[in-house]
Amino acid sequence: MITLALIGLLGGLITGVSPCVLPMLPIIFFAGTNSRPSRPATADGDVLVEEVEVRTPSRDFRPLKIIGGIVVSFSLFTLAGSVILSALGLPDDFLRWGGLTILSLVGLGLIFPALGHWIEKPFYRLPKINRNNNGAFVLGLGLGTLYVPCAGPVLAAITVAGATGHVGWRTVVLTISFAIGAALPLLIFASAGSRISQRVKAYRDHARGFRIAGGVVMIALAVALAFNITDVIQRSLPSYTSGLEQKVAQNKTVQGALAPAIGSGSEELSKCTPGAAELASCGPAPEIRGTQKWFNTPGGTPVTLASLKGKVVLVDFWAYSCINCQRATPHLLAWDKAYRSLGLEIVGIHSPEFAFEKSAGNLQSAIKTEGIAYPVAQDNNLATWTAYRNQYWPAKYLVDADGTVRSIKFGEGDYGQTEDQIRQLLKAANPSVKLPAPVDGSVKADTIGGDGTTPETYLAYSRSANLKGTGKLTPDKTVAFGLNSAQPNDSYSLGGNWKVGTQSVTSTAGSQARLNFQAAKVYHVLSGQGTVTVSIPGEPDKTIKVSGTPNAYQLVDKTTPERKTMTLTYSPGISAFTFSFG
Repeated sequence: MITLALIGLLGGLITGVSPCVLPMLPIIFFAGTNSRPSRPATADGDVLVEEVEVRTPSRDFRPLKIIGGIVVSFSLFTLAGSVILSALGLPDDFLRWGGLTILSLVGLGLIFPALGHWIEKPFYRLPKINRNNNGAFVLGLGLGTLYVPCAGPVLAAITVAGATGHVGWRTVVLTISFAIGAALPLLIFASAGSRISQRVKAYRDHARGFRIAGGVVMIALAVALAFNITDVIQRSLPSYTSGLEQKVAQNKTVQGALAPAIGSGSEELSKCTPGAAELASCGPAPEIRGTQKWFNTPGGTPVTLASLKGKVVLVDFWAYSCINCQRATPHLLAWDKAYRSLGLEIVGIHSPEFAFEKSAGNLQSAIKTEGIAYPVAQDNNLATWTAYRNQYWPAKYLVDADGTVRSIKFGEGDYGQTEDQIRQLLKAANPSVKLPAPVDGSVKADTIGGDGTTPETYLAYSRSANLKGTGKLTPDKTVAFGLNSAQPNDSYSLGGNWKVGTQSVTSTAGSQARLNFQAAKVYHVLSGQGTVTVSIPGEPDKTIKVSGTPNAYQLVDKTTPERKTMTLTYSPGISAFTFSFG
């Protein structure tokens, strides 16, 4: 149980500092302040006097009650929201609109004190510790219904258990610990608002003005959340926690602990390595099952994988409010446009994280907004999700023309790699197919490793085969390497200190690489934040700016192949995966 609680807490903490939490921060900050009347105004002759209770920091429980409300409502409604709504005969998005209503009313109450007292009136008869924080816990309950964290393996396990009704003590421990972990960063902001309101004289002197400003911010954010305006901001930000999320997802201890909640689908799929660069044989693709409604098909008729035999199929699991999924969607749209007529069929499986995502109307609106034209199935009971033993939003399962799963990819990134695999399967299904140029900035799949061209070069521990320099690739260690002064053909060496992983090596101070290659074009798959300086004798140095999740960066672009040796210098924190050549 302790391991499970720690996994939930870690997953929650990662979520609590992710881009998904940003819309909540202004609300939490102003909600934590004391800049409001604490009791109703009383009549003093013909003059209405507004009493303001001055609370000492030791007695201010408001931040804790707000966060407590978020933890309680998030935990309860994530696990039992669908059951509660169904029993009461309420629509799937009732909780979300209820939370927006509470947020709007609290905002109006800050602007208009009389309305605020009316809203909090039911709580005046509660014990004194609660009267000092009128409505704070209720506000937290409302915010918990609006909190839509980024997807990850921990949240996936919780959601699957709630949707399928398999809620045991393990799931309850996981849910509560996740909610506490995600709420801790919010508590810091609520406490900051409280301390400022109590201790900063300018704040106390202009309490009414700050109270009105807080009310305006809350109402504005309620409107932004209602119309999904905040999604645009979140999509534009780099997914700076995706690396941590994927480490958690790939950890064997985490996978073992979460396995009971994931489902009992195809055992063969569970043996495949998600994110592998090479195509594998992962067993027959499970049939799509248990769907409620289909979109973008003639007359809403269901799509079966059996009917798609002969085509390459990309099964994409997503949820429309998941920011990770929203960032991935443009790549799927580009592939659909480029390869549909050549034998690719993308099938979206919409597996909701939260109750409001089960609304067919909401999903239809999201499909229209995103411009999705490929078939989408509503998987509200997570039947297809469970059949695939899926663990992540988004997740891609690439199926060949014979119906065999050949590749699995969890989360964002590696889009060039996925497109390359699509192109390989399209050619295998139809050797005479004429493929267009890659649309995702990846290497040209049909020229990699051609006659006289240096073969693809992997830098990490699991697949490196042509490291020719001093130093040994040792997984999960920071190793000191030495560059080869006379680099042999079609090989590479590392210089300085590198942190070695199974799929990539990560630079520290003074990290370098030297590569001897024969090619017209050279691509380098990199991730992180920083720069890579490329030095080739007889040519000016070139600086590559690296930002975000793994992507292919072009280092060399010539018209004819050349034999060259290049030296690369990396700023700290860059993860290097492969060199590819064309």
